[in-house]
Amino acid sequence: MAAMMSSLTLLRGPSVVKALGFIKASNFIPTTPPALGLPLHSLRSYVAAAHDEEAAARTAAVNADTGAPTIFDKIIAKEIPASVVYEDEKVLAFRDINPQAPVHVLVIPKLRDGLTELGKAEQRHEDILGNLLYAAKIVAEKEGIVDGFRVVINSGASACQSVYHLHLHVLGGRQLKWPPG
Repeated sequence: MAAMMSSLTLLRGPSVVKALGFIKASNFIPTTPPALGLPLHSLRSYVAAAHDEEAAARTAAVNADTGAPTIFDKIIAKEIPASVVYEDEKVLAFRDINPQAPVHVLVIPKLRDGLTELGKAEQRHEDILGNLLYAAKIVAEKEGIVDGFRVVINSGASACQSVYHLHLHVLGGRQLKWPPG
């Protein structure tokens, strides 16, 4: 990584495009780089942030099914404070500490029940999955974005899931683009 970053500092113009294309082709960055009009230090920050997110997801996946308490379990237990937007007997919704939109709320089941990621869902989880989606709609109403919002679920390391307690991201409050990611 350090060698790659120092190599990028020597690049200008079309060379940056070529280098970023190589990095993307080698699966180093899973998404499209920002506009090329940005200063080089911004491009380096983009590369580093994408790498850190992927590394965090891979690290989290190692302990995904150990049953150890997650940060979300600690929020449910009120051991860690959170800005709660909605709560009922089955779900808890709170503001994301690293928002990606003006409204970015996480919706989680209070009981994990082996539901660490959507890819592990079983038929017995049908009710809680429905409760989570309905709670997302209630959050959108409370936040004034019911006319346009997105619900995102990252499932697994290659989707950059970093907490293995199923959670929905409710995003809105700005024009969302398509395709995402």
